[in-house]
Amino acid sequence: MSCLNLAIARLVNTGTDNFAIWVVKAPYPSGYVLRDCVLDAELNQVWQEWQQMFAGHASLDISSFPTSPSVNTIPLTLISSPGGQSTSPYSSRLMQSLGINLWRWVFDGAILGSWERSRGMAMGQHRPLRFRLEIRDPDLIALPWEIMQPEAGQSAISLSQDILFSRTTSEVEPLPELRTDQTLNILLVLGHDHKLQLDQEASLLKKILLEGRPVGKTTPVYAPCTVKILVQPTAKELIQELETKAYNVFFYAGHGLPDPDGGSLFLGTGFKINGIELAQVLTRTGIKLGVFNACWGAQPAAIDHQAIPASSLAEVLIRHGVPAVLGMRDEIADAESHSFIQSFAEALRSRKPIDEAVAAARQELLTLYKFNQPAWTLPVLYLHPDFDGELIKSVDEGITELPDTAISGLSTPINTAYLRSLAPGGKAWLLRSGVTRIGRTKDNDIVIPEIYISKRHAEILCRNTLNGTTSTATYYLQDFSTYGTTWYLSPNGWQQILREEVPLKSGMQLMFGSSKGEIWEFIWEEYSRG
Repeated sequence: MSCLNLAIARLVNTGTDNFAIWVVKAPYPSGYVLRDCVLDAELNQVWQEWQQMFAGHASLDISSFPTSPSVNTIPLTLISSPGGQSTSPYSSRLMQSLGINLWRWVFDGAILGSWERSRGMAMGQHRPLRFRLEIRDPDLIALPWEIMQPEAGQSAISLSQDILFSRTTSEVEPLPELRTDQTLNILLVLGHDHKLQLDQEASLLKKILLEGRPVGKTTPVYAPCTVKILVQPTAKELIQELETKAYNVFFYAGHGLPDPDGGSLFLGTGFKINGIELAQVLTRTGIKLGVFNACWGAQPAAIDHQAIPASSLAEVLIRHGVPAVLGMRDEIADAESHSFIQSFAEALRSRKPIDEAVAAARQELLTLYKFNQPAWTLPVLYLHPDFDGELIKSVDEGITELPDTAISGLSTPINTAYLRSLAPGGKAWLLRSGVTRIGRTKDNDIVIPEIYISKRHAEILCRNTLNGTTSTATYYLQDFSTYGTTWYLSPNGWQQILREEVPLKSGMQLMFGSSKGEIWEFIWEEYSRG
């Protein structure tokens, strides 16, 4: 499936409103483009109006807000709701106005060209384009990027039939080895929440998750589903249950709060767990998808109204290697939540990829609660950049992962790959089997403490694929530097990578940060056992 990943980051030392938008991943080599821009004042103003109208929407009657004058170049009075509806209340006009302003800010110039060509390639393959957005500036995470739309009357990007939208981050731990599952196995945790009648809520959620159309000739084959419920467990009880490794979905319903360590989830009375603690056990026990029916699971914490980088529950879990996380951008009403969960679970049991299942459930929310209500904008999906979104597979699908134990006749290569400096007395660094990070700061695997090196400059990725009975490893170099200053030596001289991804061959020479800097050599030694 064609995949396009965009990143948005604030430029340091250039003013508070200067940003870079660039393509991190594209389905064709020249699609890796960059655009510098300034945050649009009109976009910021529409966002302020959005917050005034929709913040804490579960307790607000949005019809009580007066109509405001137009605040941007898109006349609110001229914007109609989808399908040509003539009601056009102010909330609908505001919804579309913000969505169009977000689109115009992101998709402009070379970025728009890369988008259009990538989408055209996906259409030519008769498959949707998988589009992932990485917001590196914490102050922009709260924006409802899911509502971006090219113009009035066209679908929002997260509702389009031929786009699978999700958020992501590149600063992640390697994706753990994932099981191939044919069953949806859910651990449902009901935590502390004074609004919930826990017994009734447990019964209702279990019914919603297990409910499905009967299997028949005209219906898709549904995957089996199991649900186990823990009501207000202690942290120890929760971890013990997860350690059984019987589950691929973790579902939490209850009270949550933003917190610098990835948010806090309230379990039993007096017991809570933060995102970092939860991430450790979820990645260790094979959870592929975390669903959090708790307020603000996709929002960063803040100190003195300043958002803290990488502090939302969803971001923390993805960064630690959880393949998929679904959280809520704001408060969500119980009825809205239940409608979403039912549609989402039904789509998963139909073996849809997670991003496709979220799109289907989001469309259901729009149908039930209307375009001018924020319900359909609340779910926020994060996917690990190396995860294809497959939660469960059909029984007849081939297993692509290597099993835990060796199989006779399967040739498994032993790799020793490393990067060595060609400077006198230079070091050699052994590369990891997943992702090796290169940058200026100490949190990288390979540290190059020079001022022309970005904090997070580049990554070397190792991907394993099966060819018959042989597992083959391939290494790639991907640039993440602020100004695209990663180089490799080709027959035509030194070539700048410019945030694209290039395959590595043993003996290839590389440079980071400056074309006159230290030269490194990629070495790959391989032999097989079998």
